[in-house]
Amino acid sequence: MTGPRRNLELKAVDQEPARSLVTCQALGARDQGVLWQRDTYFKVSAGGLKLREQQPGRAHLIQFERADEAQQRESRYRIIEIDDPRTLLAALASATGTTVTVTKHRHLFLWETVRIHLDDVEQLGTFIELEAVATPDSDLHREHRLIEQLRRAFSITDDRLISTGYATQLQTRFPDAA
Repeated sequence: MTGPRRNLELKAVDQEPARSLVTCQALGARDQGVLWQRDTYFKVSAGGLKLREQQPGRAHLIQFERADEAQQRESRYRIIEIDDPRTLLAALASATGTTVTVTKHRHLFLWETVRIHLDDVEQLGTFIELEAVATPDSDLHREHRLIEQLRRAFSITDDRLISTGYATQLQTRFPDAA
């Protein structure tokens, strides 16, 4: 597939991670375990580009485009599996430079076509991220409905919504860390 994949996503502060875990279990979401992830972001002229290293699992290069909005937002992305992340990291860092590295523990659950991420992000705190994966022909109505269902289940109020990704949050909080 050369065209981008799409999902509808929502990110919020998770003030009660233990309650969110119980909610996932009550929903019957399939527990995929806890992943350690390190995302290194590269300087690019449009959208975003990051190398995701994770344990367990393989490394991926992810190119993405999404608006910074504190609401459900569409994200378009491409994912490429990487066999040699260290060499790719060195090459891209040398060619483009890096902006920030985000390290987190992500408890992943699957519900319907939604990926539920219970994230503990180093230097930022705990968050819940909902990603409703869309089929290529989707008008996103179903994905909006699923996200709304989960917002109610997790009691995600507007004041908890986050408009930017973890990378932007880290860059804002620690501007000299890059």
